[in-house]
Amino acid sequence: MSVQNISVRELGLGLKLLRQIKEKCVVPRRQKLCIFSKHPNVYDVTSQFRKCSSIAVARSHPNLLNKISSHCALKPFHSRRKYSTKPKLESVGIFDLPKTDERYETGQLFLHKVFGYRGVILFPWSAQLYERDKSANPEKSKDSVDKSSGKQVTAKTLTYYQALIDSRDCPHINAQSEAVTFLGNTERGQSLYTIPGLDYVGQNDIMPYTTVEKVPIHHDLFDKFLSYNPNSSKLPQATATLASWQEKNHMCLELSKVHQETTNDIRVTAMPFFLGAKDVQNTQEYWWRYLIRIENLSSNSVILRERHWKTFEVATGRLGKISGKGVVGLEPVLSKDQPAFQYSSHVSLHSSTGHMWGMFRMERPDGSQFDVRIPAYALESKPEANDSGTHA
Repeated sequence: MSVQNISVRELGLGLKLLRQIKEKCVVPRRQKLCIFSKHPNVYDVTSQFRKCSSIAVARSHPNLLNKISSHCALKPFHSRRKYSTKPKLESVGIFDLPKTDERYETGQLFLHKVFGYRGVILFPWSAQLYERDKSANPEKSKDSVDKSSGKQVTAKTLTYYQALIDSRDCPHINAQSEAVTFLGNTERGQSLYTIPGLDYVGQNDIMPYTTVEKVPIHHDLFDKFLSYNPNSSKLPQATATLASWQEKNHMCLELSKVHQETTNDIRVTAMPFFLGAKDVQNTQEYWWRYLIRIENLSSNSVILRERHWKTFEVATGRLGKISGKGVVGLEPVLSKDQPAFQYSSHVSLHSSTGHMWGMFRMERPDGSQFDVRIPAYALESKPEANDSGTHA
């Protein structure tokens, strides 16, 4: 995919303001792509259309601001506050060519292709991707087989990255910012806790860029995990704290298997993580976190109305059912402008191994409903469970 020819739709932003800029502003083809953070007044205006990312993308041009203000058809809404009819954009970086085969380095700044937030890579994970909606190609796949769904599914090895999300963008993305949790020891015993602004990002979701900002990413852990001097290094450099934190929390953080299944143009991705064992009334409960990403691959809007899960405990043979409206208290809309939603939740079993699967009930604009399969995946424990008292 050519950087010069990339579109707003391909970036997954779908910003009405930027769409008008893209259609009405003619700029030189050879100009480099730049990333712009919107002025607060611009977001106040565009937020009247929908909640969107605080990232905007446009081509660099000497008269860019004049072109935007002269061609932008948006006008401020009537309110007590007065908004300028001339949006202001501030440059924060320049896009680099995306990598297809090579891994990105620690400290690489990026724009998320689907959710549109600014982020920085901490470290990579190698994970097996199981796609149940596509037939395996033996020439491109590894000899790894997942039997958790009762049928053989050949996997391929892909690289995913642990990343920090810019806190300025967290309120405006269609995903949970508190998606990574840990099972740790506290004064009151073992309990779950979370670190906001952590995410898992696939290679194809990364739009790399460089910047000269002294603080390119706003996150409480940025200065602890990375050191950055734009005058001496192109990318932020990892600190000893980052290496220590990764080692200490390896069990809760490690991503080893990713499961995908597509039904009626709705793709569901599931990532399970083992958190550890918890003592409850002289018995052990085994805890897992699972990260779910739901993507609408069509141009038709749908609403997620219900969730229906099933769990199976291998040791006890117990079958559990979990049903409810929406997910994490929401009924997200998956539209052309915001085609994806991501959330995280937990499950506990009285068995060290188990299985989990289910379906989402979606609703079309005409009121008709259809079911979308959630790929089945194994819930597997690790030997480190006895040392589950991890700390951030």
